[in-house]
Amino acid sequence: MLAPTPTLADARATLTRWFGYPEFRAPQVPAIEAVLAGHDALIVLPTGGGKSLCFQVPALTRGGLTVVISPLISLMKDQVDALERRGVPAAFINSTLGASAVSDRLVRAQRGELRLLYLAPERLESDAMLEKLRTIGVTMLAVDEAHCISEWGHDFRPSYRRLARARQALGTPHTVALTATATPDVRDDIIRQLQLRDPAVVVGGFDRTNLTYHVVATRREADKDRAAITAIETHDGPSIVYAPTRKAVERITKVLVRARLSAVGYHAGLEESHRRRAQDAFMHGTARVIVATSAFGMGIDKPDVRLVVHHAMPGTLESYYQEAGRAGRDGKPSVCVLLHNYADRFTHEYFIDGAHPDRTAVERVWRTLRAQVTPDGLAPVDLERLTTQLARQVDARHVGAAVRTLARAGRLTVEAPSPERVFVTLRATPARIAAELDGERAFDREVLRALWRAVGPQLQDGAFVNLDGLPPGLGGGAQLRPVLERLQAEQFVTIERAGGGYRLEAQAIVDNHLGIDWEQLTQRRAVDIARLDAMQGYAQTRGCRRAFVLRYFGDPAARVACGACDRCLGTAKDPSVRRRRERA
Repeated sequence: MLAPTPTLADARATLTRWFGYPEFRAPQVPAIEAVLAGHDALIVLPTGGGKSLCFQVPALTRGGLTVVISPLISLMKDQVDALERRGVPAAFINSTLGASAVSDRLVRAQRGELRLLYLAPERLESDAMLEKLRTIGVTMLAVDEAHCISEWGHDFRPSYRRLARARQALGTPHTVALTATATPDVRDDIIRQLQLRDPAVVVGGFDRTNLTYHVVATRREADKDRAAITAIETHDGPSIVYAPTRKAVERITKVLVRARLSAVGYHAGLEESHRRRAQDAFMHGTARVIVATSAFGMGIDKPDVRLVVHHAMPGTLESYYQEAGRAGRDGKPSVCVLLHNYADRFTHEYFIDGAHPDRTAVERVWRTLRAQVTPDGLAPVDLERLTTQLARQVDARHVGAAVRTLARAGRLTVEAPSPERVFVTLRATPARIAAELDGERAFDREVLRALWRAVGPQLQDGAFVNLDGLPPGLGGGAQLRPVLERLQAEQFVTIERAGGGYRLEAQAIVDNHLGIDWEQLTQRRAVDIARLDAMQGYAQTRGCRRAFVLRYFGDPAARVACGACDRCLGTAKDPSVRRRRERA
Protein backbone atom coordinates (compact mmCIF):
# COMPACT_ATOMS: atom_id res chain seq x y z
CA MET A 1 0.00 0.00 0.00
CA LEU A 2 1.38 3.40 -1.01
CA ALA A 3 1.99 5.94 1.72
CA PRO A 4 -0.37 8.93 1.52
CA THR A 5 1.01 12.10 -0.07
CA PRO A 6 2.12 14.51 2.68
CA THR A 7 -0.01 17.61 3.03
CA LEU A 8 0.90 21.24 3.56
CA ALA A 9 -0.10 20.76 7.20
CA ASP A 10 2.46 17.97 7.48
CA ALA A 11 5.09 20.24 5.96
CA ARG A 12 4.13 23.04 8.34
CA ALA A 13 4.65 20.68 11.27
CA THR A 14 8.10 19.79 9.89
CA LEU A 15 8.90 23.49 9.48
CA THR A 16 8.02 24.19 13.12
CA ARG A 17 9.77 21.11 14.52
CA TRP A 18 13.11 21.48 12.72
CA PHE A 19 13.33 25.17 11.88
CA GLY A 20 11.16 26.88 14.50
CA TYR A 21 8.97 28.85 12.06
CA PRO A 22 5.17 28.74 12.49
CA GLU A 23 4.26 29.41 8.85
CA PHE A 24 5.68 29.50 5.33
CA ARG A 25 6.09 32.73 3.41
CA ALA A 26 3.49 33.24 0.69
CA PRO A 27 5.75 32.43 -2.32
CA GLN A 28 6.97 29.25 -0.60
CA VAL A 29 3.49 27.71 -0.34
CA PRO A 30 2.92 26.75 -4.02
CA ALA A 31 6.54 25.56 -4.22
CA ILE A 32 6.19 23.33 -1.15
CA GLU A 33 2.86 21.94 -2.37
CA ALA A 34 4.31 21.06 -5.79
CA VAL A 35 7.35 19.31 -4.33
CA LEU A 36 5.28 17.39 -1.76
CA ALA A 37 3.04 16.14 -4.58
CA GLY A 38 6.09 14.72 -6.35
CA HIS A 39 6.10 17.12 -9.29
CA ASP A 40 9.34 18.22 -10.90
CA ALA A 41 9.67 21.90 -10.13
CA LEU A 42 11.62 25.03 -10.98
CA ILE A 43 11.59 27.45 -8.07
CA VAL A 44 12.83 31.02 -8.55
CA LEU A 45 12.90 32.96 -5.30
CA PRO A 46 15.31 35.80 -4.56
CA THR A 47 18.15 35.78 -2.06
CA GLY A 48 16.56 35.75 1.38
CA GLY A 49 13.32 34.35 -0.03
CA GLY A 50 13.71 30.93 1.61
CA LYS A 51 14.57 28.74 -1.41
CA SER A 52 16.39 26.12 0.66
CA LEU A 53 13.31 25.36 2.74
CA CYS A 54 11.47 24.45 -0.48
CA PHE A 55 13.49 21.24 -0.71
CA GLN A 56 14.67 20.81 2.90
CA VAL A 57 11.18 20.67 4.39
CA PRO A 58 9.81 18.18 1.80
CA ALA A 59 12.96 16.06 2.21
CA LEU A 60 12.33 15.78 5.95
CA THR A 61 8.56 15.36 5.52
CA ARG A 62 8.66 12.67 2.83
CA GLY A 63 11.71 10.73 4.04
CA GLY A 64 14.31 8.96 1.92
CA LEU A 65 17.56 10.52 0.72
CA THR A 66 17.65 13.89 -1.03
CA VAL A 67 20.85 14.66 -2.94
CA VAL A 68 21.53 18.39 -3.15
CA ILE A 69 23.79 19.74 -5.89
CA SER A 70 25.65 22.84 -4.68
CA PRO A 71 28.39 24.69 -6.59
CA LEU A 72 30.61 26.03 -3.81
CA ILE A 73 32.40 24.23 -0.98
CA SER A 74 31.82 27.17 1.37
CA LEU A 75 28.14 27.32 0.48
CA MET A 76 27.43 23.65 1.13
CA LYS A 77 29.45 23.69 4.35
CA ASP A 78 27.56 26.71 5.70
CA GLN A 79 24.20 25.13 4.85
CA VAL A 80 25.09 21.74 6.35
CA ASP A 81 26.53 23.38 9.47
CA ALA A 82 23.28 25.31 9.91
CA LEU A 83 21.21 22.14 9.45
CA GLU A 84 23.35 20.16 11.91
CA ARG A 85 22.92 22.88 14.53
CA ARG A 86 19.18 22.27 14.25
CA GLY A 87 19.67 18.53 14.54
CA VAL A 88 18.80 17.83 10.89
CA PRO A 89 20.54 14.64 9.62
CA ALA A 90 22.61 16.15 6.81
CA ALA A 91 26.16 15.88 5.46
CA PHE A 92 28.29 17.00 2.53
CA ILE A 93 30.90 15.33 0.35
CA ASN A 94 33.50 17.53 -1.33
CA SER A 95 37.23 17.76 -2.04
CA THR A 96 38.07 18.80 1.53
CA LEU A 97 37.33 15.24 2.73
CA GLY A 98 39.61 12.23 2.61
CA ALA A 99 38.54 8.88 1.20
CA SER A 100 37.64 7.44 4.61
CA ALA A 101 35.40 10.41 5.47
CA VAL A 102 33.63 10.12 2.10
CA SER A 103 33.12 6.40 2.63
CA ASP A 104 31.77 7.00 6.14
CA ARG A 105 29.16 9.47 4.90
CA LEU A 106 28.02 7.16 2.14
CA VAL A 107 27.66 4.36 4.71
CA ARG A 108 25.50 6.66 6.85
CA ALA A 109 23.35 7.40 3.81
CA GLN A 110 23.08 3.64 3.10
CA ARG A 111 21.87 3.05 6.66
CA GLY A 112 19.20 5.71 6.30
CA GLU A 113 20.90 8.00 8.83
CA LEU A 114 20.97 10.99 6.42
CA ARG A 115 18.10 12.87 4.87
CA LEU A 116 20.15 15.43 2.91
CA LEU A 117 23.49 14.79 1.20
CA TYR A 118 25.18 17.80 -0.45
CA LEU A 119 27.49 17.19 -3.42
CA ALA A 120 29.38 19.32 -5.94
CA PRO A 121 28.17 18.71 -9.51
CA GLU A 122 31.56 17.25 -10.46
CA ARG A 123 30.96 14.36 -8.05
CA LEU A 124 28.14 13.09 -10.25
CA GLU A 125 30.55 12.76 -13.18
CA SER A 126 32.04 9.74 -11.38
CA ASP A 127 30.48 6.43 -12.44
CA ALA A 128 31.50 4.96 -9.08
CA MET A 129 29.62 7.68 -7.18
CA LEU A 130 26.57 7.29 -9.40
CA GLU A 131 26.55 3.54 -8.87
CA LYS A 132 26.82 3.97 -5.09
CA LEU A 133 23.97 6.49 -5.00
CA ARG A 134 21.84 4.30 -7.26
CA THR A 135 22.38 1.43 -4.80
CA ILE A 136 21.42 3.64 -1.85
CA GLY A 137 18.40 5.07 -3.67
CA VAL A 138 17.81 8.79 -4.28
CA THR A 139 14.28 9.93 -3.47
CA MET A 140 14.76 13.52 -4.67
CA LEU A 141 17.42 15.49 -6.52
CA ALA A 142 17.66 19.19 -5.64
CA VAL A 143 19.76 21.34 -7.96
CA ASP A 144 20.67 24.56 -6.16
CA GLU A 145 21.96 27.61 -8.08
CA ALA A 146 20.32 26.02 -11.12
CA HIS A 147 21.06 29.02 -13.36
CA CYS A 148 24.58 27.53 -13.59
CA ILE A 149 23.17 24.91 -15.98
CA SER A 150 22.22 27.49 -18.60
CA GLU A 151 24.72 28.91 -21.06
CA TRP A 152 22.52 32.01 -21.01
CA GLY A 153 22.77 32.24 -17.21
CA HIS A 154 25.19 34.61 -15.52
CA ASP A 155 27.37 31.92 -13.93
CA PHE A 156 27.47 29.03 -16.41
CA ARG A 157 29.34 25.90 -15.26
CA PRO A 158 29.88 23.02 -17.72
CA SER A 159 29.65 20.42 -14.93
CA TYR A 160 26.03 21.49 -14.37
CA ARG A 161 25.33 20.83 -18.04
CA ARG A 162 26.03 17.13 -17.48
CA LEU A 163 23.52 16.74 -14.65
CA ALA A 164 20.80 15.47 -16.99
CA ARG A 165 22.93 12.40 -17.74
CA ALA A 166 23.60 11.87 -14.02
CA ARG A 167 19.89 12.22 -13.28
CA GLN A 168 19.09 9.48 -15.77
CA ALA A 169 21.80 7.25 -14.29
CA LEU A 170 20.16 7.67 -10.87
CA GLY A 171 16.84 6.44 -12.24
CA THR A 172 15.36 9.90 -13.04
CA PRO A 173 14.40 10.81 -9.46
CA HIS A 174 11.91 13.56 -8.68
CA THR A 175 13.90 16.76 -9.32
CA VAL A 176 13.68 20.31 -7.99
CA ALA A 177 15.75 23.11 -9.55
CA LEU A 178 16.23 26.28 -7.52
CA THR A 179 17.78 29.66 -8.25
CA ALA A 180 17.62 33.22 -7.01
CA THR A 181 18.13 34.78 -10.42
CA ALA A 182 16.70 33.51 -13.70
CA THR A 183 15.11 35.44 -16.51
CA PRO A 184 12.33 33.73 -18.50
CA ASP A 185 14.83 32.57 -21.17
CA VAL A 186 17.12 31.07 -18.54
CA ARG A 187 14.17 29.33 -16.87
CA ASP A 188 13.22 27.69 -20.16
CA ASP A 189 16.83 26.55 -20.66
CA ILE A 190 17.02 25.05 -17.15
CA ILE A 191 13.86 23.01 -17.78
CA ARG A 192 15.16 21.84 -21.15
CA GLN A 193 18.66 20.94 -19.96
CA LEU A 194 17.50 19.04 -16.86
CA GLN A 195 14.69 17.41 -18.87
CA LEU A 196 12.13 18.24 -16.19
CA ARG A 197 8.77 16.57 -16.77
CA ASP A 198 5.81 19.01 -16.89
CA PRO A 199 7.39 20.99 -14.04
CA ALA A 200 5.64 23.34 -11.69
CA VAL A 201 7.26 26.76 -12.17
CA VAL A 202 7.10 29.05 -9.16
CA VAL A 203 8.41 32.61 -9.56
CA GLY A 204 7.86 35.20 -6.89
CA GLY A 205 9.08 37.01 -3.88
CA PHE A 206 11.30 39.38 -5.84
CA ASP A 207 9.39 42.32 -4.47
CA ARG A 208 11.41 42.79 -1.28
CA THR A 209 9.25 45.60 0.04
CA ASN A 210 11.55 46.26 2.99
CA LEU A 211 14.42 47.22 0.66
CA THR A 212 14.88 50.75 -0.70
CA TYR A 213 16.99 51.14 -3.85
CA HIS A 214 19.25 54.11 -4.53
CA VAL A 215 21.76 54.92 -7.27
CA VAL A 216 24.39 57.60 -6.70
CA ALA A 217 26.00 58.99 -9.86
CA THR A 218 29.76 59.52 -9.46
CA ARG A 219 32.67 60.61 -11.64
CA ARG A 220 35.81 59.50 -9.79
CA GLU A 221 36.88 56.91 -7.24
CA ALA A 222 37.14 59.67 -4.64
CA ASP A 223 33.46 60.50 -5.24
CA LYS A 224 32.57 56.86 -4.69
CA ASP A 225 34.59 56.74 -1.48
CA ARG A 226 32.84 59.82 -0.08
CA ALA A 227 29.44 58.48 -1.09
CA ALA A 228 30.16 55.12 0.58
CA ILE A 229 31.24 56.83 3.81
CA THR A 230 28.13 59.03 3.76
CA ALA A 231 25.85 56.03 3.24
CA ILE A 232 27.45 54.08 6.09
CA GLU A 233 27.34 57.05 8.46
CA THR A 234 23.71 57.78 7.53
CA HIS A 235 22.37 54.27 8.07
CA ASP A 236 22.83 52.41 11.35
CA GLY A 237 23.55 48.72 11.59
CA PRO A 238 25.78 46.17 9.84
CA SER A 239 26.84 47.09 6.30
CA ILE A 240 28.40 45.28 3.34
CA VAL A 241 30.43 47.15 0.74
CA TYR A 242 30.98 45.11 -2.43
CA ALA A 243 34.11 45.91 -4.44
CA PRO A 244 35.03 44.49 -7.87
CA THR A 245 38.59 43.31 -7.17
CA ARG A 246 40.84 42.17 -4.33
CA LYS A 247 42.97 45.29 -4.73
CA ALA A 248 39.86 47.46 -4.48
CA VAL A 249 38.75 45.63 -1.32
CA GLU A 250 42.06 46.43 0.39
CA ARG A 251 42.06 50.07 -0.73
CA ILE A 252 38.44 50.77 0.25
CA THR A 253 38.91 49.07 3.63
CA LYS A 254 41.79 51.45 4.39
CA VAL A 255 39.65 54.44 3.29
CA LEU A 256 36.84 53.44 5.65
CA VAL A 257 39.19 52.78 8.56
CA ARG A 258 40.77 56.23 8.04
CA ALA A 259 37.22 57.63 8.24
CA ARG A 260 36.98 56.02 11.71
CA LEU A 261 34.55 53.35 10.61
CA SER A 262 34.90 49.84 12.01
CA ALA A 263 35.65 47.93 8.80
CA VAL A 264 37.35 44.69 7.77
CA GLY A 265 38.26 43.35 4.33
CA TYR A 266 37.42 39.94 2.88
CA HIS A 267 38.54 38.32 -0.39
CA ALA A 268 39.80 34.96 -1.64
CA GLY A 269 43.43 36.11 -1.79
CA LEU A 270 43.68 36.39 1.99
CA GLU A 271 44.89 33.52 4.14
CA GLU A 272 42.09 31.30 5.44
CA SER A 273 42.72 32.41 9.04
CA HIS A 274 42.50 36.08 8.01
CA ARG A 275 39.24 35.52 6.11
CA ARG A 276 37.79 33.62 9.04
CA ARG A 277 38.69 36.39 11.50
CA ALA A 278 37.16 39.03 9.22
CA GLN A 279 33.97 37.02 8.75
CA ASP A 280 33.66 36.29 12.47
CA ALA A 281 34.23 39.96 13.33
CA PHE A 282 31.40 40.98 11.02
CA MET A 283 29.07 38.15 12.03
CA HIS A 284 29.55 38.80 15.74
CA GLY A 285 29.31 42.59 15.48
CA THR A 286 32.85 43.58 16.45
CA ALA A 287 33.22 45.04 12.94
CA ARG A 288 30.26 46.99 11.63
CA VAL A 289 31.33 47.01 7.97
CA ILE A 290 32.80 44.29 5.77
CA VAL A 291 34.32 45.21 2.40
CA ALA A 292 34.27 42.16 0.16
CA THR A 293 34.29 40.72 -3.32
CA SER A 294 31.08 39.20 -4.61
CA ALA A 295 31.71 35.69 -3.20
CA PHE A 296 31.09 36.92 0.35
CA GLY A 297 27.58 36.31 1.53
CA MET A 298 26.68 33.12 -0.33
CA GLY A 299 25.02 30.98 2.31
CA ILE A 300 26.00 33.41 5.10
CA ASP A 301 23.14 33.77 7.58
CA LYS A 302 23.39 37.43 8.64
CA PRO A 303 19.78 38.58 8.67
CA ASP A 304 20.28 42.07 10.12
CA VAL A 305 22.39 43.69 7.38
CA ARG A 306 20.91 47.19 7.09
CA LEU A 307 22.94 48.51 4.16
CA VAL A 308 24.56 47.05 1.04
CA VAL A 309 26.74 49.38 -1.04
CA HIS A 310 28.10 48.43 -4.46
CA HIS A 311 31.25 50.47 -5.04
CA ALA A 312 31.11 49.60 -8.75
CA MET A 313 28.38 48.45 -11.09
CA PRO A 314 28.20 44.64 -11.45
CA GLY A 315 28.07 43.17 -14.95
CA THR A 316 24.55 41.74 -14.63
CA LEU A 317 21.34 42.65 -12.90
CA GLU A 318 21.20 39.04 -11.66
CA SER A 319 24.44 39.53 -9.73
CA TYR A 320 23.41 42.93 -8.43
CA TYR A 321 20.02 41.79 -7.18
CA GLN A 322 21.46 38.69 -5.53
CA GLU A 323 24.15 40.67 -3.70
CA ALA A 324 21.90 43.61 -2.80
CA GLY A 325 19.37 41.08 -1.52
CA ARG A 326 21.68 40.20 1.35
CA ALA A 327 20.32 43.31 3.05
CA GLY A 328 17.31 43.06 5.32
CA ARG A 329 16.82 39.32 5.32
CA ASP A 330 15.04 39.74 8.68
CA GLY A 331 12.32 41.72 6.91
CA LYS A 332 13.21 45.04 8.51
CA PRO A 333 13.79 48.24 6.46
CA SER A 334 17.19 48.23 4.73
CA VAL A 335 18.93 50.16 1.97
CA CYS A 336 20.73 49.15 -1.24
CA VAL A 337 23.02 51.73 -2.83
CA LEU A 338 24.74 51.47 -6.21
CA LEU A 339 27.61 53.91 -6.79
CA HIS A 340 27.48 54.36 -10.55
CA ASN A 341 30.06 55.65 -12.98
CA TYR A 342 29.38 55.01 -16.67
CA ALA A 343 33.05 54.05 -17.10
CA ASP A 344 32.34 50.91 -15.02
CA ARG A 345 30.68 49.56 -18.15
CA PHE A 346 33.95 49.66 -20.10
CA THR A 347 35.57 47.23 -17.67
CA HIS A 348 32.77 44.71 -18.19
CA GLU A 349 32.91 45.16 -21.97
CA TYR A 350 36.64 44.42 -21.85
CA PHE A 351 36.05 41.13 -20.02
CA ILE A 352 33.11 40.18 -22.25
CA ASP A 353 35.30 40.73 -25.29
CA GLY A 354 38.05 38.58 -23.76
CA ALA A 355 35.62 35.78 -22.95
CA HIS A 356 34.31 35.47 -26.50
CA PRO A 357 37.02 34.75 -29.07
CA ASP A 358 36.16 34.98 -32.75
CA ARG A 359 36.34 32.04 -35.13
CA THR A 360 39.81 32.98 -36.38
CA ALA A 361 41.27 32.87 -32.85
CA VAL A 362 39.71 29.48 -32.07
CA GLU A 363 40.97 27.96 -35.31
CA ARG A 364 44.49 29.33 -34.82
CA VAL A 365 44.64 27.86 -31.31
CA TRP A 366 43.45 24.51 -32.68
CA ARG A 367 46.04 24.49 -35.48
CA THR A 368 48.82 25.30 -33.02
CA LEU A 369 47.82 22.45 -30.72
CA ARG A 370 47.28 20.01 -33.58
CA ALA A 371 50.79 20.74 -34.91
CA GLN A 372 52.31 19.65 -31.59
CA VAL A 373 50.20 16.60 -30.88
CA THR A 374 52.02 13.36 -30.02
CA PRO A 375 50.97 9.96 -31.41
CA ASP A 376 48.82 9.35 -28.34
CA GLY A 377 46.83 12.55 -28.93
CA LEU A 378 48.50 14.82 -26.35
CA ALA A 379 49.72 18.33 -27.11
CA PRO A 380 52.26 18.72 -24.26
CA VAL A 381 51.93 22.45 -23.58
CA ASP A 382 50.28 24.49 -20.85
CA LEU A 383 48.23 27.66 -21.30
CA GLU A 384 51.17 29.97 -20.59
CA ARG A 385 53.36 28.32 -23.24
CA LEU A 386 50.48 28.20 -25.72
CA THR A 387 49.84 31.91 -25.20
CA THR A 388 53.52 32.66 -25.83
CA GLN A 389 53.49 30.59 -29.02
CA LEU A 390 50.50 32.58 -30.32
CA ALA A 391 51.66 35.98 -29.09
CA ARG A 392 51.73 37.57 -32.56
CA GLN A 393 48.55 35.93 -33.83
CA VAL A 394 45.97 35.86 -31.02
CA ASP A 395 45.15 38.32 -28.23
CA ALA A 396 46.39 36.77 -24.98
CA ARG A 397 42.88 37.11 -23.47
CA HIS A 398 41.42 35.01 -26.28
CA VAL A 399 43.79 32.04 -26.01
CA GLY A 400 42.29 30.70 -22.79
CA ALA A 401 38.77 31.49 -24.02
CA ALA A 402 39.47 29.59 -27.25
CA VAL A 403 40.68 26.57 -25.25
CA ARG A 404 37.47 26.67 -23.19
CA THR A 405 35.43 26.87 -26.41
CA LEU A 406 37.21 23.80 -27.80
CA ALA A 407 36.74 21.95 -24.51
CA ARG A 408 33.03 22.80 -24.41
CA ALA A 409 32.71 21.44 -27.95
CA GLY A 410 34.38 18.18 -26.85
CA ARG A 411 37.44 18.69 -29.05
CA LEU A 412 39.95 18.60 -26.23
CA THR A 413 40.35 17.93 -22.53
CA VAL A 414 42.88 19.38 -20.14
CA GLU A 415 45.25 16.79 -18.71
CA ALA A 416 47.13 17.58 -15.52
CA PRO A 417 50.86 16.83 -15.26
CA SER A 418 51.64 13.37 -13.90
CA PRO A 419 53.20 13.42 -10.41
CA GLU A 420 55.21 10.28 -11.22
CA ARG A 421 56.53 11.31 -14.64
CA VAL A 422 59.21 14.05 -14.60
CA PHE A 423 61.71 15.60 -16.99
CA VAL A 424 65.12 15.47 -15.28
CA THR A 425 68.37 17.14 -16.33
CA LEU A 426 71.64 16.31 -14.55
CA ARG A 427 73.60 19.48 -13.75
CA ALA A 428 76.37 18.30 -11.39
CA THR A 429 79.64 16.65 -12.42
CA PRO A 430 80.53 13.12 -11.27
CA ALA A 431 83.31 14.61 -9.14
CA ARG A 432 80.91 16.92 -7.29
CA ILE A 433 78.42 14.09 -6.74
CA ALA A 434 81.13 11.83 -5.29
CA ALA A 435 82.49 14.60 -3.05
CA GLU A 436 79.24 15.97 -1.65
CA LEU A 437 76.77 13.08 -1.70
CA ASP A 438 78.46 10.77 0.78
CA GLY A 439 77.73 9.55 4.29
CA GLU A 440 74.28 10.80 5.27
CA ARG A 441 73.68 11.82 1.64
CA ALA A 442 74.38 8.34 0.26
CA PHE A 443 70.69 7.77 -0.56
CA ASP A 444 70.64 10.92 -2.71
CA ARG A 445 73.60 9.55 -4.63
CA GLU A 446 71.80 6.22 -5.15
CA VAL A 447 68.82 8.09 -6.60
CA LEU A 448 71.06 9.82 -9.16
CA ARG A 449 72.67 6.48 -10.05
CA ALA A 450 69.22 4.94 -10.58
CA LEU A 451 68.26 7.80 -12.88
CA TRP A 452 71.48 7.30 -14.88
CA ARG A 453 70.86 3.58 -15.21
CA ALA A 454 67.32 4.27 -16.42
CA VAL A 455 68.17 6.69 -19.27
CA GLY A 456 71.97 6.74 -19.57
CA PRO A 457 73.99 9.75 -20.81
CA GLN A 458 70.81 11.38 -22.12
CA LEU A 459 70.27 12.51 -18.52
CA GLN A 460 72.85 15.26 -19.13
CA ASP A 461 70.65 16.83 -21.82
CA GLY A 462 67.39 16.04 -20.06
CA ALA A 463 65.16 12.98 -20.19
CA PHE A 464 61.69 11.84 -19.18
CA VAL A 465 61.69 9.44 -16.23
CA ASN A 466 58.85 7.49 -14.63
CA LEU A 467 59.72 7.59 -10.92
CA ASP A 468 57.49 4.61 -10.18
CA GLY A 469 59.53 2.62 -12.71
CA LEU A 470 62.78 2.96 -10.74
CA PRO A 471 63.91 0.11 -8.43
CA PRO A 472 61.25 -0.51 -5.74
CA GLY A 473 63.74 -0.06 -2.93
CA LEU A 474 63.84 3.69 -3.69
CA GLY A 475 60.20 4.11 -2.62
CA GLY A 476 58.53 5.27 -5.85
CA GLY A 477 57.34 8.74 -6.83
CA ALA A 478 55.87 9.70 -3.46
CA GLN A 479 59.24 9.33 -1.67
CA LEU A 480 61.48 10.41 -4.54
CA ARG A 481 59.87 13.77 -5.30
CA PRO A 482 61.13 15.39 -2.04
CA VAL A 483 64.62 14.01 -2.77
CA LEU A 484 64.65 15.47 -6.28
CA GLU A 485 63.33 18.80 -5.02
CA ARG A 486 66.21 18.90 -2.51
CA LEU A 487 68.73 18.03 -5.22
CA GLN A 488 67.26 20.71 -7.46
CA ALA A 489 67.54 23.32 -4.71
CA GLU A 490 71.26 22.45 -4.50
CA GLN A 491 71.62 22.55 -8.33
CA PHE A 492 72.47 18.87 -8.77
CA VAL A 493 69.51 18.51 -11.15
CA THR A 494 66.59 20.43 -12.61
CA ILE A 495 63.17 18.81 -12.73
CA GLU A 496 59.85 19.54 -14.39
CA ARG A 497 56.63 17.63 -14.01
CA ALA A 498 55.68 16.04 -17.31
CA GLY A 499 52.68 14.46 -18.97
CA GLY A 500 50.32 17.43 -18.81
CA GLY A 501 48.82 19.30 -21.72
CA TYR A 502 45.76 19.20 -23.94
CA ARG A 503 44.45 15.86 -25.14
CA LEU A 504 42.81 16.33 -28.53
CA GLU A 505 39.79 14.36 -29.63
CA ALA A 506 41.02 11.64 -32.03
CA GLN A 507 38.53 12.11 -34.87
CA ALA A 508 38.97 15.89 -34.83
CA ILE A 509 42.72 15.36 -35.31
CA VAL A 510 42.12 13.14 -38.31
CA ASP A 511 39.50 15.17 -40.17
CA ASN A 512 40.41 18.59 -38.72
CA HIS A 513 36.71 19.35 -38.30
CA LEU A 514 35.81 21.23 -35.13
CA GLY A 515 32.02 21.06 -35.42
CA ILE A 516 31.56 24.26 -33.42
CA ASP A 517 28.33 26.27 -33.70
CA TRP A 518 29.91 29.61 -34.58
CA GLU A 519 26.55 31.37 -34.66
CA GLN A 520 25.93 30.28 -31.08
CA LEU A 521 29.28 31.77 -30.04
CA THR A 522 28.20 35.10 -31.52
CA GLN A 523 24.82 34.79 -29.82
CA ARG A 524 26.43 34.08 -26.45
CA ARG A 525 28.40 37.32 -26.65
CA ALA A 526 25.21 39.20 -27.62
CA VAL A 527 23.45 37.75 -24.56
CA ASP A 528 26.26 38.96 -22.27
CA ILE A 529 26.08 42.45 -23.80
CA ALA A 530 22.28 42.46 -23.41
CA ARG A 531 22.68 41.52 -19.77
CA LEU A 532 25.13 44.38 -19.28
CA ASP A 533 22.68 46.71 -21.04
CA ALA A 534 19.99 45.69 -18.54
CA MET A 535 22.29 46.50 -15.61
CA GLN A 536 23.11 49.85 -17.18
CA GLY A 537 19.41 50.43 -17.79
CA TYR A 538 18.64 49.91 -14.10
CA ALA A 539 21.30 52.44 -13.11
CA GLN A 540 20.03 55.06 -15.56
CA THR A 541 16.28 54.44 -15.59
CA ARG A 542 14.06 57.47 -15.05
CA GLY A 543 11.28 55.20 -13.80
CA CYS A 544 10.77 53.08 -10.70
CA ARG A 545 13.84 50.97 -9.98
CA ARG A 546 11.87 48.24 -8.18
CA ALA A 547 9.52 47.91 -11.15
CA PHE A 548 12.53 47.68 -13.50
CA VAL A 549 13.92 44.72 -11.52
CA LEU A 550 10.59 42.91 -11.22
CA ARG A 551 9.88 43.23 -14.94
CA TYR A 552 13.36 41.91 -15.75
CA PHE A 553 12.79 38.75 -13.70
CA GLY A 554 9.22 38.30 -14.90
CA ASP A 555 7.71 38.68 -11.43
CA PRO A 556 3.95 39.25 -11.68
CA ALA A 557 4.12 41.63 -8.70
CA ALA A 558 5.63 44.40 -10.88
CA ARG A 559 3.85 47.74 -10.56
CA VAL A 560 4.38 51.10 -12.26
CA ALA A 561 5.77 52.69 -9.11
CA CYS A 562 6.78 51.47 -5.66
CA GLY A 563 6.90 54.76 -3.77
CA ALA A 564 10.11 53.69 -2.03
CA CYS A 565 13.09 53.83 -4.45
CA ASP A 566 15.02 57.03 -5.06
CA ARG A 567 13.18 57.65 -8.34
CA CYS A 568 9.75 57.35 -6.74
CA LEU A 569 10.84 59.39 -3.73
CA GLY A 570 12.30 62.10 -5.97
CA THR A 571 15.72 61.90 -4.32
CA ALA A 572 17.66 60.62 -7.35
CA LYS A 573 20.15 63.04 -8.86
CA ASP A 574 20.30 62.91 -12.65
CA PRO A 575 23.91 63.52 -13.73
CA SER A 576 22.80 64.53 -17.25
CA VAL A 577 20.87 67.47 -15.76
CA ARG A 578 23.91 68.48 -13.75
CA ARG A 579 26.17 68.37 -16.81
CA ARG A 580 23.73 70.56 -18.78
CA ARG A 581 23.73 73.10 -15.97
CA GLU A 582 27.54 73.08 -15.79
CA ARG A 583 27.80 73.72 -19.55
CA ALA A 584 25.30 76.59 -19.27
